Amino acid sequence: MINMTKWVSEQINKNERIAIPIMTHPGIEMIGKKVVNALQSGLVHAEAINKLNEVYPVAAKTVIMDLTLEAEVFGCRIEFQEDEMPHILGRLVTTPEEIKALRVPEITEGRVPEYILANKLTVESTSDKPVLAGVIGPFSLAGRLFDVSEIMMACYIEPEATQMLLSKCTEFIINYCKALKAFGCSGVVVAEPAAGLLSNEDCIQFSSEYVKLMVAAVQDENFLVVLHNCGNKGHCNEAMLYSGANAYHFGNAIDMVETLEFFPEDKLIMGNVDPVSIMKQSTPEEIKTFVSDLLEKTAKYKNFVLSTGCDLPPHVPSENIVAFFDALKEFNQKN
Repeated sequence: MINMTKWVSEQINKNERIAIPIMTHPGIEMIGKKVVNALQSGLVHAEAINKLNEVYPVAAKTVIMDLTLEAEVFGCRIEFQEDEMPHILGRLVTTPEEIKALRVPEITEGRVPEYILANKLTVESTSDKPVLAGVIGPFSLAGRLFDVSEIMMACYIEPEATQMLLSKCTEFIINYCKALKAFGCSGVVVAEPAAGLLSNEDCIQFSSEYVKLMVAAVQDENFLVVLHNCGNKGHCNEAMLYSGANAYHFGNAIDMVETLEFFPEDKLIMGNVDPVSIMKQSTPEEIKTFVSDLLEKTAKYKNFVLSTGCDLPPHVPSENIVAFFDALKEFNQKN
């Protein structure tokens, strides 16, 4: 078991920068499988994660960012595709009465046991670095169940029903995080992108208050909560910090230097290389230039962790990932 309080401190105090990209799809492709195989099999998922660890010098192992898993177990209909992430079909609940009747599922239902297995197997094969599990955030899950645009309006029109739905979502996510923690995961990346659509004040009320409950329930010296909000353009920084998480992960919409200036030096701040326009669509030379520039701009911030702004999509060229890590290696050799 890794003491994550000590681990965070060690990363901040070391001279070298580290990288924790959110990526599983390249590993799935390396082992000759399809996305749908990893989404439905913990064995395949874990094999993909461990294969990536053999090839690339990641500072922590991460699982796939699947924003349909928890919605499906609540009852949403899911459309699977062979080599893309699945889609949610329709809305699960549409009225306060349906929200009130909504059952909080058990973590033994749906595909959740396969994801727990994937994390368990990854932990069992890892001794030298943290394994960071992944869950959806409460507001983003509520948006999946109620529809994002509808819940945005419901925050104002029916705040009590919205808060009831958020409470049920949070209850399930906490139970899931506790199971991941019990199987040895060192932390969890909480994907809360929909909260970036809210104002800072509303983000506190309808997202961070609930993330804060999650943090209180599971974060300790052996378990790190990483709050991810790629929808945040900088306007929700205060709300994110309010959650009490000890690490924060950002997408390409924010200015990384301004973000580092805002957050405390004892919090890990991760980001924010665009997974599509940079990592997938650029050339290796362009990626090296971009990553090198980002590392130079953030050089004085010792709590900065190089990462992708979100989960890498399928079919990112391997030479692009190599370029990402080459830029990091060259930066560390110079500094």
